[in-house]
Amino acid sequence: MAQVLAERRVALSRWVANASYTKKWLALGAVVGLIAGLGAVVFYSALQVATHFFLLTLGGYQPPSPVSEGAGAGSPGFVRPWAIPVIATLGALLGSLLVFGVAPDAEGHGTDAAIAAVHHNPRGIRLRTVFVKIVASALTIGSGGSGGREGPTGQISAGFGSWLARTLDLSPADARIAVAAGVGSGIGAIFGAPLAGSVLATEIMYRDDFEVEALLPSFIASAVGYTIWGSVEGYRPLFGYVGNYALRNPDQLGWFAVLGVLAGLTGLLYAGTFYAVADWFSASRIPRWLRPALGGAAVGLMGLAVPEVLSTGYGWIQRAFGPGLLSIPLWIVLTLPLLRIVATSLSIGTGGSGGIFGPGMVIGAFLGASVWRVVYPWHHAIGSSPGPFVIVGMMACFGSISRAPLAVMLMVSEMTGSISLVVPAMVALGIATLIVRRRDMTIYRSQLRSRSDSPAHQVLTGLPLLRTVRAGEAATPTRCIIHLKEASAVALARMEHTGVHAAPVIDDDERFVGIVTRATLVDAANEPIGGALVDISDSPVHASRQLDVVLDAIGASRLSWAVIIDDERRVVGIIGVADLVRIYRNALSARLRATVPVSATAGLTELVIEEGSPLDGMTLQSGVLPHGVLVVTIQRSGATIEPEGHTMLSTGDQVTALGGHESLERLRELARSQQV
Repeated sequence: MAQVLAERRVALSRWVANASYTKKWLALGAVVGLIAGLGAVVFYSALQVATHFFLLTLGGYQPPSPVSEGAGAGSPGFVRPWAIPVIATLGALLGSLLVFGVAPDAEGHGTDAAIAAVHHNPRGIRLRTVFVKIVASALTIGSGGSGGREGPTGQISAGFGSWLARTLDLSPADARIAVAAGVGSGIGAIFGAPLAGSVLATEIMYRDDFEVEALLPSFIASAVGYTIWGSVEGYRPLFGYVGNYALRNPDQLGWFAVLGVLAGLTGLLYAGTFYAVADWFSASRIPRWLRPALGGAAVGLMGLAVPEVLSTGYGWIQRAFGPGLLSIPLWIVLTLPLLRIVATSLSIGTGGSGGIFGPGMVIGAFLGASVWRVVYPWHHAIGSSPGPFVIVGMMACFGSISRAPLAVMLMVSEMTGSISLVVPAMVALGIATLIVRRRDMTIYRSQLRSRSDSPAHQVLTGLPLLRTVRAGEAATPTRCIIHLKEASAVALARMEHTGVHAAPVIDDDERFVGIVTRATLVDAANEPIGGALVDISDSPVHASRQLDVVLDAIGASRLSWAVIIDDERRVVGIIGVADLVRIYRNALSARLRATVPVSATAGLTELVIEEGSPLDGMTLQSGVLPHGVLVVTIQRSGATIEPEGHTMLSTGDQVTALGGHESLERLRELARSQQV
């Protein structure tokens, strides 16, 4: 059975490697979307069970719910008030023990980890992290912790995309797209916002740029993911079709501009407070597993006075759209954005598991509600319904601080079933984003500024000649290959004898299965290596791929080399950084030689300074060079020297020079030996 599965895996990997872009991403996008949709359903179900058990059964409290979840009014008060802080502490503690005991990388809000994986190690998210994230987030949020469900869903979907990349040996570029599409399709599914999810996959990776390559695959993944979600949970928008709001009075734009200013400042406060709390707890000596429990206790106590800070809070947003807002005391409406910032920082910033996107929606919604509640009694031109300000507040507050304004604007539109507030949203969101950009802040620390800061894109734009050489042509033999069933002590001895710190591992059929390092073998005694010691996060590269893929794979690895495999996953050899430098230098020299002549009167030449040449021992500024000759590069003993006036030429130097044809011919004569 294992043999059959391995052969099918090889066949699928080969098909993906050779498929056209359209075929590949129709298939991979559908698979990513399928997994993302199922992951969203599983996590949502786990969260519902946890919320029912902790808050309703143990605490006797039912939070209000949005339209898509039944539009429940919620409990009028607490049946057992004393139980709420206890429950919040218990849920956070159980989630913390699970995370730090099994998968510490499941800590925090999830989206940041997924973004970091896209940029640095798209194959490195473990399936164990995915399952721990599901349970830990359900425990934290379901017991009353202030968190959103999008962060866990994004990391869960990204984890399955990472697994797919490992299983099919996707290239690093394809692996990044698969993980990004997983993030977007998972969030889009659980929020019922597939278009916004696909845009989010491209926009959330950078502060000021887009990952355009992920857009079309994300369209497919998000559509499939939303279809799976809707077939189980229904296709109705999260908050239903919220009114028929539209801009009817231009005077309202002034108040939306005010809301934009407040949203930008609140977004800065949200990010600043969240990371101040996170950094303080990180630097403290409090045990990591205890920190979320302390945060949970504090949030539980806050919830006794202001129930609106508990759990996701989406039901409270639903009440803010209409007359229900007037039943909420004014002091709560005005202070809830600040209280939610504190509660989320204590629940998630301490290391608890949950999202920060959802709380950002609550913060923005009640910021907009506050503006309406304060202004409406004395200025009726603001409108008779708080709905437009609640919707635009959600867009402006989190859209600005997440540095994903377009995606968040689309997401709120899909969540409310309304796109008629685009103009007010553009005003508020534009102003809020300008304020956030001025301070150069973001709620997602793993975001890079632009594609030019991405290691992968730097490779593609900075070293284009790597695309001209295939990996199979450049691979060098491996000094040491370890068998999966080899005793750890024997493998360690062979690695020490050959002087390597890591080596490829093969199975009984000589197929590559991963990498093993000396460090993992030291404490393994004489046991067989087995799968537990093999690192599968490093991406092998097929021999038919170009060297830019190899460099990309090395950049995403902890090693300085990449394994090259053939169609049967057998090890062809390895390529290291030094190999890439040598090959690139040769390719560059070949390309320079290929440009001769540059024009009808000028050209480029490459020559070697022979022993006895008049140029030997002369500096470039000494005047010995023919008039009009420009030395471009000097290769000496395998190193490249940048030519300057004081650079001295020596026997054996390989010189590349630009100049007129007659001057270059004179230079070639001078480079030859003058000895008789």
